[in-house]
Amino acid sequence: MRYFPPMSHAFTLLLTLFSGVLEAASLPDVIDRVRPSVVGVGTAYPPRQPIGGKPPNSLLGTGFVVGDGRTIVTNSHVLPEVLDSDNKQVLAVFSGRGGDARPHVATVLLLDPPHDLALLSIESGPLPALTLGDSDAVREGQQVAFTGFPIGAVLGLYPVTHRGMVSSITPMARPQDNSRQLSAAQLRRLRNLYDVFQLDAIAYPGNSGSPVYLPDSGQVIGVVNSVFVKESREALLERPSGISYAIPASHVEALLRRAGTAD
Repeated sequence: MRYFPPMSHAFTLLLTLFSGVLEAASLPDVIDRVRPSVVGVGTAYPPRQPIGGKPPNSLLGTGFVVGDGRTIVTNSHVLPEVLDSDNKQVLAVFSGRGGDARPHVATVLLLDPPHDLALLSIESGPLPALTLGDSDAVREGQQVAFTGFPIGAVLGLYPVTHRGMVSSITPMARPQDNSRQLSAAQLRRLRNLYDVFQLDAIAYPGNSGSPVYLPDSGQVIGVVNSVFVKESREALLERPSGISYAIPASHVEALLRRAGTAD
C-alpha cells in the first residue's frame, strides 16, 4: 500500500520547491531592473573638440543613480584629480549600454573622504533610480550581487554582474604589528574605524562605486570599494586575494541627508 503524505505536508513541500524555482529565476529579472541605473563615471570632451589625439571619453569607475534620478553615488577616489580645462574636459556620467551609451555632464555635489564616497549631480535626465536597503540588517552569509564595469569600456559600455555572499562584517582597517609599518593614510583611518562588508567575489578597480544589492529585490546595501579598503586591510598583498569589500549603504544615506537629497 502506497503512503501519501497529509495534504498539508505535500502542499508545504510543493511550495518550498516552487519558491526555490522563483528565487532562482528572480536574479535575471532583478539585473534587468538594476542595469539601467548603473552608470560609468569618468571624463569627456565636447564633441569635435581638438584634443591632440586623446580619447574623447574616459571611464574611471562605476556609479549608480539614486533619489530624484539626477543624483549619482560613486567612490571619491574614482573622480579625476584634475581636468583638462583648457580643452573643456568635464566630469561625466555615462548611461545606456553599448552603442546607445551617452555622456551627461556632472558636478560634484558632496564628498565624504573618510568613507570614500561621493555624490554627483547631473542636469539631464532623470535616469532610473535604485532604492537603498537596510545595511544594518545585513548578516554574514547573505547572498548579494553587484553590477559595474570591471574592465572599463574597452569593449563599450557593457555592465557586468557578479554574485557572492557577505563572508564577513569587519572593521575597515586593521592595525599592523609594528606602528612603523603604518602609512599616514592608514593612521588617519584607524582614528575613524567603521565596519565594511567583506565579499567572496572579486572586484576590480573599474568596479569601484558599483552598487551591491540583494539579488531578490535589487535594494542596495553597499558600495563596492576595490582600492580604498584594500589599501587598509591588504596593504601587504601583492596579488588580488579574491576578496572584495563594500561600504555599507548607511553611509550613503547619511551623505544624502547632508546634501538634502534624502527621501
